[in-house]
Formats: sequence, structure tokens, C-alpha cells
Amino acid sequence: MLIRIDPSSTVPLYEQVTASVRRALAEQRLAPGDHLPPARQLAASLEINVHTVLRAYAQLRDEGLIDLRRRRGAVVTGEADGHARLATMAKDIVAEARRTGVDAEELVGIVRRAYS
Repeated sequence: MLIRIDPSSTVPLYEQVTASVRRALAEQRLAPGDHLPPARQLAASLEINVHTVLRAYAQLRDEGLIDLRRRRGAVVTGEADGHARLATMAKDIVAEARRTGVDAEELVGIVRRAYS
């Protein structure tokens, strides 16, 4: 299954759903135009409340990662492609930082300076 949750985790269920979708985008298991499962179906398969799934989908919509439409459902947007590309680039940057001995805190500083 594309979306997984851990009911014993302290992380709220809706955040686990959103993180799972983001991870699928970053790993390119989801692409623009792909449909997410209908909220009722996903809630039933995960054995969680449908409102939890709807809250997760709303957050993903607000982030620009999916488009929610009646009768069409949740569809991954083109914006998600950019996020996936950034996630891939971030993995490469982290690998290079480790190779050169740059720790996480220093890497964050480098990124902040570059972003300014």
C-alpha cells in the first residue's frame, strides 16, 4: 500500500498520512496526474476516521501537492513534481555533505545562506 500509518506512534494520524504521501512523491512512486485513493476507501483500509484522511488531504491541497475536486478526487499536481525534484537534490546534497565531513547543522547554515 502506498500510504501507511503506525497507530502506536505519537504523531497524529493525519500527519502520518501527509508524510506518507510526501515520501511517495519524493521517492517518485507518485507523479503529477496520479490519483490518490478516495478518502472513504483509504480510511477503511487504514481503519481510521474518514475525517482524518480528509484533514490530511486538505493539508496536502493547501501545500499545493494535490488538487481536490468533487467527482474527480485527489489528484497529484504538477507542483508535486518540483517537490520530488527538490527531495532528490536534497538527498544528493546530504550525501555530498557526509562525504566531505559537513555535519547537519553546518549544512543547514549553508542552505540558509544560499536561500537568502
